[in-house]
Amino acid sequence: MNHALRRAMANAKMTEAHLADVCGVDAKTVGRWISEPSRIPHARHRWAASEALGEEESALCPNAVRSALTTGPDREIVQVFPYRSAAPASLWKSLVTKAQHELVFAGYTNYFLWLEQANLASALRRKAQGGCRVRFLIGDPDSEVTAAREVEEGVPLTLSTRIAVTLSELEKLRDAPRIEGRFETGHVNLSVFRFDDEMIVTPILARRVGHDSPMMHLRRRQPDGMFDRFAAHVEELWSRGRGIWSPDAQA
Repeated sequence: MNHALRRAMANAKMTEAHLADVCGVDAKTVGRWISEPSRIPHARHRWAASEALGEEESALCPNAVRSALTTGPDREIVQVFPYRSAAPASLWKSLVTKAQHELVFAGYTNYFLWLEQANLASALRRKAQGGCRVRFLIGDPDSEVTAAREVEEGVPLTLSTRIAVTLSELEKLRDAPRIEGRFETGHVNLSVFRFDDEMIVTPILARRVGHDSPMMHLRRRQPDGMFDRFAAHVEELWSRGRGIWSPDAQA
């Protein structure tokens, strides 16, 4: 029995037929709302009943509110895409624009960013000048890991070529404050992009390039959740990396 709904109707001196008329449903439907608390009215009907009875929706239909909230370990997942290329370019632009403190681009090449995001270099420079830390973690173009992955992908536009594009773009930002870059190969099969408390994660599948791999949009909601674990992974790789502008990198 939905005692809260029944009590609210009594207080408002409203019959099942009257509430049904207000909500645009049959009186028997209202009767089922009362007798079967597991039955959740449609949102528009909940809103109409809440307004008519002068009660909060959460008080009249607590099950509806609970069902709308994700409370398990998957609550950090905002959206998933079967392919990175299926995600709108506007999502990336929005995430970069909103970030104020931390931008991390830990894609193995980050090549697609320069193609899909107009004036990205200018946007990153403004972010850095405004106090945002911007970091690029990219694969070492001369490593054995990169060479092996190039063989597996088997595409004309090789990893090392795509990395070269990113290095060329980053060279233009070399004088900008708070923009850093490091080489590391531990993320050849996993791309992680952080925008403050939001994140894009792409596991790279066998024989697939990045745009053909699945993608998750995450938002931090809890300590040691998915977001924090991927963030810690990137920080570990960053700590092991070598600067792209260090003397060793230029050799």
